[in-house]
Amino acid sequence: MTLWSVTSYLLLPYVLVSLAWRALRYPAYWHRWPERFGFIGSLEGSRVIWVHAVSVGEVRSAAALIEALADRYPHHRLLVTTMTPTGSDQVRELFGGRVTHTYVPYDFPDAVNRFLDRAAPELAVIAETEFWPNLFRACKYRGIPLCLVNVRLSQASFRGYTWVGRTTRAMFANADLICAQTRIDAQRLRNLGVRDHTIEVMGNLKFDVELPRDLMTEGERLRRQWGCDRPVWIAASTHPGEERRILDAFAILLSRYPDMLLVLVPRHPERFAAVVRLCRRRGYHVARRSIDTGALPAEVNVLVGDTMGELQRLYAGADVSLIGGSLVPKGGQNPLEACAVSVPVIFGQWMFHFEEISAMALERGAARQVHSVQALASAVSLYFEQPALRREAGRAAHSLIEDNHGALARTLELMAERLPQIGFTGSDVKRRDELSRASD
Repeated sequence: MTLWSVTSYLLLPYVLVSLAWRALRYPAYWHRWPERFGFIGSLEGSRVIWVHAVSVGEVRSAAALIEALADRYPHHRLLVTTMTPTGSDQVRELFGGRVTHTYVPYDFPDAVNRFLDRAAPELAVIAETEFWPNLFRACKYRGIPLCLVNVRLSQASFRGYTWVGRTTRAMFANADLICAQTRIDAQRLRNLGVRDHTIEVMGNLKFDVELPRDLMTEGERLRRQWGCDRPVWIAASTHPGEERRILDAFAILLSRYPDMLLVLVPRHPERFAAVVRLCRRRGYHVARRSIDTGALPAEVNVLVGDTMGELQRLYAGADVSLIGGSLVPKGGQNPLEACAVSVPVIFGQWMFHFEEISAMALERGAARQVHSVQALASAVSLYFEQPALRREAGRAAHSLIEDNHGALARTLELMAERLPQIGFTGSDVKRRDELSRASD
C-alpha cells in the first residue's frame, strides 16, 4: 500500500466530519453517501465512457465535450461524476436522462476499486486538475485509458503540488493524455516532472461553451421584470467576506443611482440565507430569485440569486458584472460566462485561477481590475455614466469568446488521432473528420 493510501485512510474521520458539516449547512449532502464510497449501481452490460467534473463550473465547461462524446459514440453509456450536489443538479439540468450521474468515490483504494468494478469504463476523462492518486493509479492498473482535459495549473496550485512532488509525478504518470489550457500550464506540468510526450496545449474548453438559443431572450425578459430603465449590476459567485465589500460599494453607488438594482449571487447555496440576512441588516429591501420570479417592486434594491443553473441568464439581464472570488484571495471565478453575453467584467486583485483569461480580458478592454471598494464603485459608475464605453467593452468581451473557440475540436481530434493509446475504434475517425471540417 502506498504512503498516500495510508494517509487517505487516516483522513477518513476528517472526511466524514467534513461531509456531515456540509450536510448541516446544505442538506443535499446527506443524500447518496454510499456513492462516495464506490457503492454505485452496476453498469455491467454497457460500454461506458466516464467523465468527471467536480462541480457546477467544471460541468458547464465540460458540457460541450460530453455532448460531443455522446454524439460520436452513441453505443456507449456516458457516466458523469461530480463531487457536489450542485454539480449533480447541473448535470441533471443540462443532460436529463441522457447520461448517468453518480458521485465520484473518495480516493480510498477500496472505494476506488469498488467504483471501477461497477462502472467498468472503457475511457476515463477528468476535467481540469483533480488530485486523485489512487483513482488514477487504478485506471492505469486496469488498462483504462485516462485523459485529463482542460488542465490548468495556477501558480498557487503549482506550489501546492511541489510539496507532494513525488506523489504528483506518480499520479500524472498514469495519464495517457494531458490537454493543458495554455503553454504556461504545460510548462508547470513539465516542471513537476510530468512526461512531456503526454502533454498537449489545447486551449480552454470554457471558450467553447454553447449558449442556449433563448438565452438572450430570457435576459431581456428578466430585464423587463427588473425594470428596463434602472441600472443593474450583478455580483456573481461571491465568497464569504466579499458581500460586505460589495454592499459598501453599493451604498456609494446608490447615492448617485438611487434606482439601481444589485443582483447578488453567492457561490455556495448553503450561504444563500446568510447573505439575505446580511443585506437586510444593512437596511436594503431584498428579494429572492427563488421566490420573487415576477416583476420586482421599485423599492427592491437587492435581488439575491438563490437558484441553481441560471447564472448566465442573470448575467444576460445585467449591465455590468463583478466576478466573485476576486475581492478575497480565492483566485476568482470564470469570467467567460459574462463575456459570452456581452456584459463588461470587473474583478478584484485575486484572479490567479484565471490569470491568462483575466489578462486577455484586460488587454482587449473587456474588463477592469480594481483594488478597493472605492475603485469598485468608480468602475461600475463609469460603465453606467458612459453607455458607449459599456457597449464597446461588451463587444470586446464577446469577441474574446469568438476569437478563442476551437479547444473542443482540437481535443476531440487529438483523442481520435491517438487511437492506440485511448482505445477508440477506427469507425469513429469519420466523425472526427466531420467535426474538423465544421470548425474550419
